[in-house]
Amino acid sequence: MARTLTIGAVQMDASPAPTSIRLGHAQRLVEQAAAAGARLVVLPELFNLGYAYSDDNYARAETADGPTVAWMRQTAARLGVHLAGSLLLLDDAEVYNSLLLVAPDGRTWRYDKNYPWGWERGYFRGRRGTVVADTDLGRLGMLICWDTAHRDLWQQYAGNVDLMLISSCPPDVSNPTYQFPDGRQLTIDQLGPLMATTKGSGRKLFGDMINEQTAWLNVPAVNTVGAGDITTAVPRGLATLLAIMPTAPWLLRYLPQAHQLRMSCDMIQGCKVVDAEGHALTEMAQEQGEGFTVAEVALADAPPLPRGAQPPSRVPAFAYLSSDIILPWLMGPIYRRGVRRAWGGHMAPGAERMRLWAGAAGILVAFGLAIGLLVRRRAAG
Repeated sequence: MARTLTIGAVQMDASPAPTSIRLGHAQRLVEQAAAAGARLVVLPELFNLGYAYSDDNYARAETADGPTVAWMRQTAARLGVHLAGSLLLLDDAEVYNSLLLVAPDGRTWRYDKNYPWGWERGYFRGRRGTVVADTDLGRLGMLICWDTAHRDLWQQYAGNVDLMLISSCPPDVSNPTYQFPDGRQLTIDQLGPLMATTKGSGRKLFGDMINEQTAWLNVPAVNTVGAGDITTAVPRGLATLLAIMPTAPWLLRYLPQAHQLRMSCDMIQGCKVVDAEGHALTEMAQEQGEGFTVAEVALADAPPLPRGAQPPSRVPAFAYLSSDIILPWLMGPIYRRGVRRAWGGHMAPGAERMRLWAGAAGILVAFGLAIGLLVRRRAAG
């Protein structure tokens, strides 16, 4: 016999604001979702901060006994719900993007983002591993945002969970506008052929790919996102443009202003509850702004086995290369300096390993530059 569970998916404005203000917004939405019958309420990624590439992020990381976790525990107990959401967690001389699931009785499960997306690596580090929360509601698998693009993580949950719980706040970096101080702008179509292959991939990931992987696991899923649009500084803008230049040498003219590069983009739609067949039972549009949506899902008595072969990724290969390797390598020193400035010299103890990786990555970038120039000369010939 199947059980049922009513889930509330919360969509919050992605604009950064003080933690007290963000928690006030979250409290109103969680209370409304609970009043609508939700027993599990899921908040977006970094719901207590908003989304920006900012030096403010370092000092806003919290410990496990900080104000955000205390609020989550108090709210879950008061409303009698399981409450989930991610925050920057200060732990063991590092900062992680941690998805916490809190039960009404205070039991807490933690999942750390495995794959910080690109520039995010400048503000927290990744930690490998999956988590199955064995709750009174069932066995819940946990993922954060860009992790959903990695089929290996979905594979680790196959046959082990009743439901997938995903907290996201994805800016549409696959369709951005880059802005320079003199007013010049660039779109992704102007960043070379490799970058152009990534256009629109974010919407495919948080649209069809999550639905397809959910259907393959044969369990329902809930995903949350941020709403609105963002304009943010691009960390290490000069290095970012230099990394792209092997396939887009015309970007040379923009280098003098690259250190002041900014990016604007919309947030991606995807606040939804999906059934075990991969159909969205309910989904909020971006135009709705802050709010919540509620749906009832059926849970099997025991974790079901996946259906057939796992679907392929909807994300192009270059998106993985840039998001998982090139940009995180560029951001490593930013993270090390930022957390040490905010929390002391004992932070980010893996600095030596980072320097070794930096040397190896430098060789790869140089090799890529040479290949890019060779391909360009042959094409010109």
